[in-house]
Amino acid sequence: MWSLFIGHLVIEKLLKAYYVKMVDSNVPRTHDLLKLAVSAGIEIEEKKKDDLQYITLFNIETRYDEYKRDFHKKCTRNFAEENISKIKRLRKWLKENLKK
Repeated sequence: MWSLFIGHLVIEKLLKAYYVKMVDSNVPRTHDLLKLAVSAGIEIEEKKKDDLQYITLFNIETRYDEYKRDFHKKCTRNFAEENISKIKRLRKWLKENLKK
């Protein structure tokens, strides 16, 4: 559960870095990954949009007590590994975009 929350933060910080580089230093105050990507002007394919929306849930579900119990039950080893792989792919893609 914690690793998925941290993974969300990794993607969020990379998106905010991209926003600063391409748009402005006044970054939107949001944890919504898709909203950040769109506001930064990143061209995103549908699969990545879906992944960003899904990973945003890891921020919500690990912060608020009413969601923690349900998320903890859902967070099997396979679930975590699958989503960490998504996070790693997004991280690589964002780092490549930051280099441009």
